Amino acid sequence: MQASAKLINKIDSLLQGGWEGLLLTCGMVLAALLAGVLLYRILFSVLARLAGGTDFSLNMIFVDRMRAPARLLLPLFALMLLAPSLSLPAGVLDITQHFFSLCLIGLITWLVITVTLASRDIIISRYDIDARESFKARAVHTQLTMIIKVILVIVVIIALASMLMSFDKIRAIGVSILASAGIMGIIVGFAAQRSLATLLAGLQIAITQPIRINDTVIVEGEWGTIEEITLTYVVVKIWDLRRMVVPVTFFLEKSFQNWTRSSTNILGTVFLYVDYAAPVPEIRSKLLEFLQESQLWDREVWNLQVTNAGEHVLELRSLMSAVDAPTSWDLRCEVREKLVAFLKETCPESLPRTRAEFLSGTETSESCNNKLSPA
Repeated sequence: MQASAKLINKIDSLLQGGWEGLLLTCGMVLAALLAGVLLYRILFSVLARLAGGTDFSLNMIFVDRMRAPARLLLPLFALMLLAPSLSLPAGVLDITQHFFSLCLIGLITWLVITVTLASRDIIISRYDIDARESFKARAVHTQLTMIIKVILVIVVIIALASMLMSFDKIRAIGVSILASAGIMGIIVGFAAQRSLATLLAGLQIAITQPIRINDTVIVEGEWGTIEEITLTYVVVKIWDLRRMVVPVTFFLEKSFQNWTRSSTNILGTVFLYVDYAAPVPEIRSKLLEFLQESQLWDREVWNLQVTNAGEHVLELRSLMSAVDAPTSWDLRCEVREKLVAFLKETCPESLPRTRAEFLSGTETSESCNNKLSPA
């Protein structure tokens, strides 16, 4: 009982004449906390309405993820704004502000982590990883898992270093952590120069765009379309459904054909080899007739020319235009089939033939004697 009485007397002696200041300080702290809570409720009420509306693209996952850290962050921020005006001793005020700074760093780190995880959840939710052929979903899930882990480690390291640097006596430890991370980054950079060059090549392709998704290209003699572009490799879907995985550096260091770089329109050719007796004008007019009947021709370009005269045959080149490469392929196959059928049915003598002249033995001897005898 005597000890309790002494403690009460000490408290009374400390608070005599300071009750008004203490009450004022408590009132200001309480007002700041209420202001922070009110701001939190207003802010997230607006965000929830925006996320539920149709005119504003804000996912509800973000709002739900940010609620927990924001519930503490906004009142803490209000207290930090109020702290300099509190009537507290200098030492107590410094300790209070330092404590608030540590809490602020921790809550901001928590907020960044939740936003990062929310972004991951939103992206993964667009892909069904349990589907039968979930190649794309599995690839996205794998990439995101690795990237998120790296981001979280970096965020936590920066947060811990920032907290340690806020203490004067152990600031060197925080600096050494950041310096060690920088040195480690330099070492890794030297050890992975080729990988870094590949990453830079991927960024260059993303900026300059020599290729784009669904571009029609010819790479290493293979015709296909660009299916996927990453920072390190490009997947080309070959016409027979094979996939060619090509390093991104290939598209910067070597030549390739891009049939849809500025336009999808393309010219197709069909070569025919016919006998010298073939009626070229009739074949030309028949080509125009076939093109006009076809729905694959875009009515822009057509022609038929004799491009070569060989030892036994004439080479005819049929030129025709189409809206894109797949349509051009189908049009060429259609025209080739119809022209061959026309030659077989109408003028079979125009098909390639090998001529031979057979001489009897007497005729051959007389011919040789005539060539060898003097004039």
